[in-house]
Amino acid sequence: MDFRSVLTHLTFADACGILGGLFFVATLWMQTMVPLRVAHIVSNGFFLGYGVFQPSYPALVLYVVLLPVNCIRLYQMVGLVKQVRTAAEGDLSMDWLKPFMTKRRYRKGDTLFHKGERGEEMFYTLSGRYRVTEIDVTIEPGQLVGELAFLTPDHCRTQTVECIDEGQVLTISYDKVTELYFQNPIFGFYFLRLASERLLQNISRLEAALGARRGKENEAVQQT
Repeated sequence: MDFRSVLTHLTFADACGILGGLFFVATLWMQTMVPLRVAHIVSNGFFLGYGVFQPSYPALVLYVVLLPVNCIRLYQMVGLVKQVRTAAEGDLSMDWLKPFMTKRRYRKGDTLFHKGERGEEMFYTLSGRYRVTEIDVTIEPGQLVGELAFLTPDHCRTQTVECIDEGQVLTISYDKVTELYFQNPIFGFYFLRLASERLLQNISRLEAALGARRGKENEAVQQT
């Protein structure tokens, strides 16, 4: 059977199946998630057409399920990309990351983590107050905590944080942060900018505390 004969016997369902397979193979070469999801959706559409016109009910059921799943994932990823780009150009905000986080409650006296232990997650404070014991800094609602350990080679905590007023936090695992980074490198840039900003804030607080202590010491010396 020559090529012309194959084309003569090729049905619309066969064409849908072939195009669906080609787009599926294309997804295997893609390195970023948004183009991959788009190619998956196109592939699902062609395979869905194959299931309708063949007809093939197993394929029809499979791709009726897969098509909306890929559409939802694409919508979520595009939304994340837009929010990260907007946030990277303006004020640092964690609002776009909240859908990927889980809520947890702490009571007064509870410890979020200890200095020196291995970190597995970072926190975003929703309510309550928390204290960094080594430098005696109070953390109010709306702040990121525990992100610096993610950047250390062994994920070792650099400070101890305890709850001083009952409240709630949002948590996200370092594994999820890594997953988001590889799905979208823009997130990696934003996270590094966010972590750098938090580190500079901590340094400013420490310098202010040291400056106040030195001022008190100088006043004590002058009085003597």
